[in-house]
Amino acid sequence: MALKQFRAQSKRLMDLMINSIYTHKEIFLRELISNASDAIDKLYYHALERGDTGLNRDDFFIRIDLNKEARTLIVTDNGVGMTREELDDNLGTIAKSGSLEFKQDAESKEDVDIIGQFGVGFYSAFMVADQVIVESRAYGTEETYRWESKGLEGYQIKAGSLDQRGTVITLHIKPDSEDEHYSEFLDQYRIRELVKRYSDYIRYPIRMEMQHSHLKEGTGVDGKEPEYETHFEVETLNSMIPIWKKSKTEASDEEMNGFYKEKFHDWQDPLRVIRTSTEGAATYSALLFVPQTAPMDYYTRDYEKGLQLYASGVLIMEKCADLLPDCFSFVKGLVDSQDLSLNISREMLQHDRQLKLIATRLEKKIASELASMLQNDRDKYETFFKAFGLQLKYGLYEGYGEKKDELKDLVLFQSSQEQKLVTLKEYVSRMKDDQPAIYYGCGETAQRILSLPQAEAVREKGYELLLLTDNVDEFALKMLDKYEDKEFKNISADELDLETEAEKEQTKEKSEANKEMLAAMKEALGDKVKEVRLSAKLKTHPVCLSTDGAISTEMEKVLNAMPAQEKIHAQRVLEINPDHPVFERLIGLYATDREKLGVYAGILYDLALLIEGLPIEDPADFSRKLCDII
Repeated sequence: MALKQFRAQSKRLMDLMINSIYTHKEIFLRELISNASDAIDKLYYHALERGDTGLNRDDFFIRIDLNKEARTLIVTDNGVGMTREELDDNLGTIAKSGSLEFKQDAESKEDVDIIGQFGVGFYSAFMVADQVIVESRAYGTEETYRWESKGLEGYQIKAGSLDQRGTVITLHIKPDSEDEHYSEFLDQYRIRELVKRYSDYIRYPIRMEMQHSHLKEGTGVDGKEPEYETHFEVETLNSMIPIWKKSKTEASDEEMNGFYKEKFHDWQDPLRVIRTSTEGAATYSALLFVPQTAPMDYYTRDYEKGLQLYASGVLIMEKCADLLPDCFSFVKGLVDSQDLSLNISREMLQHDRQLKLIATRLEKKIASELASMLQNDRDKYETFFKAFGLQLKYGLYEGYGEKKDELKDLVLFQSSQEQKLVTLKEYVSRMKDDQPAIYYGCGETAQRILSLPQAEAVREKGYELLLLTDNVDEFALKMLDKYEDKEFKNISADELDLETEAEKEQTKEKSEANKEMLAAMKEALGDKVKEVRLSAKLKTHPVCLSTDGAISTEMEKVLNAMPAQEKIHAQRVLEINPDHPVFERLIGLYATDREKLGVYAGILYDLALLIEGLPIEDPADFSRKLCDII
């Protein structure tokens, strides 16, 4: 019989489909099993339509048979089968889908859940097989037909010999080559692994005869050599019932925790299990988990976020990044939807309205669950925050603050009040009536921040201080700008406005009286500082550095630690305590030894740098000058 050519634009199209669409060759088994499941679904629904009571859903199955000697892998189903015309129409036209047509015809019916929507999956078989034979007998007919093809050459259809309805697909597995080990698809354990991974939740049993060996009775004891005998047993490879489809009463906490640890390779139980499902504009079920600790590569470029994506229980993507925003990239889990739009293959999702709608709803659900954990289980939330709080802070800052309203009440900062983690809401709720702003300090540790000269003035007023120790903290607060109409103020910024009117007036008078001395110190320091001025905010310390402008000292450190050609410089201001004995010494030097005044200015500047945790430019020169004055 002459070969018929595939009805497609060109053989090149089929070549692309076989060799380029799928990332992994192992996908072929998922596609064939999904097609078999569809065939059983179609028969079941046809039987319901016709009132055929002779069919029972429990009688349906999918079977896999392996033959290493013949190098064949056979997938059998007892579904609806295909007529000669359907074989020619469905398998002779690339991107033709009988499942899609059936689904469109049945859209008015309820409980129609067909996986396949495009007729490309079948051709993935040619990635691993050099010949494919499809033998099929349609429901309600007596004729059997056999479709054969070796790929691009074309196909032929002739009479077959099946004695019952359904379809048998035989793949003649390609020989191994230097680059490809096709024999793996003839190994029973490899096939079981692939079924478990991709098709575990197909609703019909997937069966395969497994070979086992056991010790022969009477051997291996009393000095006798152990002998083994082989037996074969047909096993069901899939669990069939997705855990996310079970109700809360059907799935225990232990079962959920076990599923999470096995599925996502964690040795700890999750901190929180999030279950959600919706119907309507986007129908899906989701099972999400918040881990206790971050993976070792979480804060690196190597980490890959995403949720597993299923279509009617069939895994179509291992990590779908589009389902999670970056701020919630720590979430593990899966989404199962029956109405996602797929293009050419199940692997290549078209990011359509359905997917975006699911992602939006999941984001809101995760935010809501985290807020609930914060409100009702503070200890557990703080455990979570120590692992992933940095990611929430990055989320505040990224995208020009796109997520700030969603995240602002989920972030925690260490506080000077008992040095505990607090929310912004908690901070604002206990602000003093006369407190004009939310005050924060930045540094490597909480203790270092509390030892800053500027912190003394804030705490003397009885104001609470946020202690920012993460690099992203200040950038996040800058993006927020305000919280409940309260501005954020860095204690190392130029103006804290903590002084009384009397203190301001007294400082103004001393500044005016010593204007020339301050100018001389500025001249001695050159472009190291924008200005040298007196400050009433200092209490017991002689000097401190503040900044003028949008870039703070801490932001300068963070930005300059990044790879960049040009370094960022904050506009520094050297502030001097007019009530400290050092100030009187400076006045005396201005009157008697202006050269030494310049030396003192340099030493005070270096001291201020050290207090801020910044490196001094010339440690040897600093040491020499300090020794000279001693």
